[in-house]
Amino acid sequence: MERQTGRQTSILRALDWWTVAIYICLLIFGWFSVCGASYTYGDTEIFSLSSRSGMQIVWIGTSIMLGFVLLMLDDRFYDTFAYVLYAALVLLLFVTIFNPHSIKGSRSWLVLGPVRLQPAEFAKFATALALGKLLSTYGFVMQNWKHFATACCVIFLPVLMIIGQRETGSALVYLVFFLALYREGMPGCILFTAFAMVVYFVVGIKYENVLLWDIPTSVGKFVVFLLIHIFTVGMVYEYCRDRGHALVIGVGCVSVTILALLFSEYVIRFDIIWVQLIITVSIVIYLLYHGLGSRVRNYFFIAAFTLGSMLFFCSADYVLNNVMEPHQRVRINVLLGLDEDLAGAGYNVHQSEIAIGSGGIFGKGFLNGTQTKLKFVPEQDTDFIFCTVGEEEGFFGSASVLLLFLALILRLIYLAERQPFTFGRVYGYCVLSIFLFHVFINVGMVLGLTPVIGIPLPFFSYGGSSLWGFTILLFIFLRIDAGRNLVRV
Repeated sequence: MERQTGRQTSILRALDWWTVAIYICLLIFGWFSVCGASYTYGDTEIFSLSSRSGMQIVWIGTSIMLGFVLLMLDDRFYDTFAYVLYAALVLLLFVTIFNPHSIKGSRSWLVLGPVRLQPAEFAKFATALALGKLLSTYGFVMQNWKHFATACCVIFLPVLMIIGQRETGSALVYLVFFLALYREGMPGCILFTAFAMVVYFVVGIKYENVLLWDIPTSVGKFVVFLLIHIFTVGMVYEYCRDRGHALVIGVGCVSVTILALLFSEYVIRFDIIWVQLIITVSIVIYLLYHGLGSRVRNYFFIAAFTLGSMLFFCSADYVLNNVMEPHQRVRINVLLGLDEDLAGAGYNVHQSEIAIGSGGIFGKGFLNGTQTKLKFVPEQDTDFIFCTVGEEEGFFGSASVLLLFLALILRLIYLAERQPFTFGRVYGYCVLSIFLFHVFINVGMVLGLTPVIGIPLPFFSYGGSSLWGFTILLFIFLRIDAGRNLVRV
């Protein structure tokens, strides 16, 4: 049974045209950027299908038509066939692992004659739909560990398939779906744990070979263990509401650490990391003891966090040097400033920084860039296309593009929050999380602030797969939002 709660004479009238307008503006800016990045001096065939700028017009035109088709479908179609679409795309991802065509070491592309498609780009919308369908199921409770584990499986299944294709960058994008889970009630400590792991890795690796004062102790390791102790004290205070135990742990850690520092400095020099290890193990035992005595489960979770933090950090160096691929290790070292390698892994970032810096405030003008026209920046029309914006349009042009993306993300938040059903809200947050991650990582990558993991800038990077993928993501949500006044009981 259905009832109409608002006058909705047509889908076009119910459509959020502000978002569509932002989408069109991004497409236009994106085409000019592709044109500027692929243009060579003396070229007069920018509209030819043999040029990248000409082909991008084809991708833009087909994307707009695709968006129109998606709007014409009933919004219930996406809810009804969410699992079917997800299963089909996961199967396609699995098949792609055995793809005989390898492009730049990755098997993530399907080559169909002159057309190359990347299934990982299309699996994003299918995963978002499946996640929305699961979380909107009657009786689903995020606090139920079985339900939460099921949601995690929906996210990690395509991640494993994409990693099998040797496309780590695209796999990382799927982790942002946890932001949607957080909106639906996932404990914030899970996101905090992920943040803490990143901090441990960066601080520990970057300052591993720096000595503390003149004692044989690594600054990186010392600071990481200190952070583990601080985070543990904070979690005991916040999640157990136990000020007494938090104070005991905090005072104990600080006192023993200071005594170890003084003893190592003035009596016998030794690596105080061993003392910090003992402190960490003692904290875990202390938390488990009080957890058993008080029957408060949070003590066990915090003990697991502390122990997991210690094990993660102790294994980080091994993973970096023995598990990661050589090119991944070099990129991380370059990002952290451990290696320069301007002729190797750091070349792309160095050249993109030069290109952006040379644009100044107002830029050099359309098709007047030198770094991009002389092809100094590799992948300048795909992963590093933002450097073209910086060189030709300058600071104002770059800021305008970022403001457009900000407007899109804020608009998506507004649309997601006004959804009357869980399915639409979850899908909306999945969409805005993907856009946020892509913009943040891609722009940060070009500026040398984030690792080079090779993900496109939405609506700007050349190629049909990414443009179609982002269009499908966005227009499915616009169709769901347009049908929000149709209440089904």
